[in-house]
Amino acid sequence: MNFHKTTESDSHYDHLEEMSIQDLLSNINKEDKTVPFAVEESLPQIEALVEQIVLKLKAGGRLFYIGAGTSGRLGIVDASECPPTFGVSHDLVVGIMAGGDSAIRKAVEFAEDDTEQGWKDLLDFQIDPQDVVIGIAASGTTPYVIGALKKCNAKGIITGCITCNQGSPLARTAQFPIEVVVGPEFVTGSSRMKAGTAQKLVLNMISTTAMIQLGRVEGNKMVDMQLSNHKLVDRGIRMICEATGTDRSMAAKLLENHGSVRNAIKAFNHGNR
Repeated sequence: MNFHKTTESDSHYDHLEEMSIQDLLSNINKEDKTVPFAVEESLPQIEALVEQIVLKLKAGGRLFYIGAGTSGRLGIVDASECPPTFGVSHDLVVGIMAGGDSAIRKAVEFAEDDTEQGWKDLLDFQIDPQDVVIGIAASGTTPYVIGALKKCNAKGIITGCITCNQGSPLARTAQFPIEVVVGPEFVTGSSRMKAGTAQKLVLNMISTTAMIQLGRVEGNKMVDMQLSNHKLVDRGIRMICEATGTDRSMAAKLLENHGSVRNAIKAFNHGNR
C-alpha cells in the first residue's frame, strides 16, 4: 500500500515571514477551520473504537493512551482531566509518553525511536487483555507507538490509534484505527498545529462519550466532578439548586454533608438532608 505523509507536505502558504500579524492569524484560523470537517469524516472509525472501550471499561478494564512528543502530551492531558471531571480513579484512563514524565516538559532525544520501550512502559501498569490501548501519532510512523501496539496485538489486547495520515504503518497495526486527514500544516511539518487540534478533538470525544456511557454524567451535568476549588464548589451548589429547587444555603449544606453533587441530589430526593 502506498503511504504518503500529507502531514509533511508543503504548506499551502509561503513567505510566512513577510506576512503581517493579521494575515498570519487569519490564515492559521482559515486552516484550523478545516479540522472539524476532517474529524467528521472519521466518525464511523471513532464510534467503532469507543464501542470497544465502553465494553472493556464496563467490565473493569482500563484505557491507555501511548504516544510521543505532542501526541503523547495530548494523551496525558486527556487522561489527567478524567478524574476531576468525572470523578473516576486516576488509574482508569492512563497517559504514557516516550521518555517518561520528564518528556512532558522537555523533549527526550530519540525516545520515540525505541521499538521496545512502549511495551515495557505498559508492563509497568500490569497491562492485560481487559484493557484497551490507543496509540497516538500524527505521522503514523512513530516506532515507540507502533512497537507497543504490535506487542498488544500479540497479547490479545485491543488496540486503536489516532493518526493524521491515510494508510500509515500505525493505522495498519491498530485493530481500530482512526485516521483524521488534515492535510499540510500552516508551517510545513508542524504537526502540533492542525494534527494536534484534530487529535485533541478526537480524544475529547472518546473520553467524554465513554464516561457518559459509564453513567458519569446526569442530564448534561458533571455530577461526579471533584470539588477541588471554589469555582467548582460554586458550580456544584448551582447544579444542586437547579436539580432540587432548593436555595443556595441548603444546597451548600447538602454538598458539604454528602461530598458530591450526585450524592447531594440523591440525599435530597430521599429526604436525607
